[in-house]
Amino acid sequence: MERAGGGAEPSRAQRRTVIWATYAIATLDITWMFLQFSVTPFLAKKLGFDTLWFGYLQTLVGVLQLIGNPLFGRFGDLFGAKAALTLSCGANVVFFLLLASAEHPVMLFIHKLPTLFMHVLPASQMVVTDLSEPDRRADALSKLGLCFGVGMLTGSTLGGHLNTLYGEKVTACVGAVGGAFSLLLVRMFIPKNTKAPTKAKTEGEKKSLFSLGEITRLLKYPGVVPTFIVKIVAGIPTGMFQSMFMIIALDVFKLDPKENGYLMAFFGISQMFIQGAVVGRLTARFKEPTLLLISIVASAAVGLGQAYMLHSGLLF
Repeated sequence: MERAGGGAEPSRAQRRTVIWATYAIATLDITWMFLQFSVTPFLAKKLGFDTLWFGYLQTLVGVLQLIGNPLFGRFGDLFGAKAALTLSCGANVVFFLLLASAEHPVMLFIHKLPTLFMHVLPASQMVVTDLSEPDRRADALSKLGLCFGVGMLTGSTLGGHLNTLYGEKVTACVGAVGGAFSLLLVRMFIPKNTKAPTKAKTEGEKKSLFSLGEITRLLKYPGVVPTFIVKIVAGIPTGMFQSMFMIIALDVFKLDPKENGYLMAFFGISQMFIQGAVVGRLTARFKEPTLLLISIVASAAVGLGQAYMLHSGLLF
């Protein structure tokens, strides 16, 4: 199925195989991501981090992701989905190996550096978008949300049990092995280029990873800039929640790794329910601006509810 330039168009069965392999890779990536959520807060506390320094640690991740996201998208355009997923899964392995060897506060910061290249979910969206049928593309992409829920459930539960039974180092090593398995799946099932032959790059086209014009070209399309702004503004509270919730659950509610895993697993079940039973029906009934407004109002309500949590049972 390898195709560059004018290669043969893949059959529907080949496309389906690649898409399902992509779902598996995305699910595993989310699994390993939530596995490390069962390691980092507890390891940070052992190394003497307080809430402020844990916030600095998570800020570093946000900055690296902010820098890496546009460059990674450009990288995928130039070198194809297989190269993009290979880079991301390889960075995952390095990330967990550094985490397993983190025995000093500085190493905890250093182990976050590979997150600059860790963008498996966006790369999976590239593959699904390229290979799905136009009339089924929304449904195909929505299944990545289910992958997120499954990975969140599996990774949180597995990470909590592994950390309780064997400690942070073994849990991180399991994540490294899992990342290597994801990398193997990429090498086996993902074609070099998933774009249609008509979209392939011509030989004379200038290929520059750091082309600011190419990176920002998407912003010139109608409606992209307002959507981009809404995404950034709405993502700020979500980012704050994701970055600090673990350490708050640890310090304020005194959750151990297993209890923390159960809590995140509950979030995963909720995610799967929303993606599978709610989003599709709302999309069929309401227009996108209305759905965005509903999402923002719901997020604000949840945020206010979190501000009044005084007992660990209210977390659920």
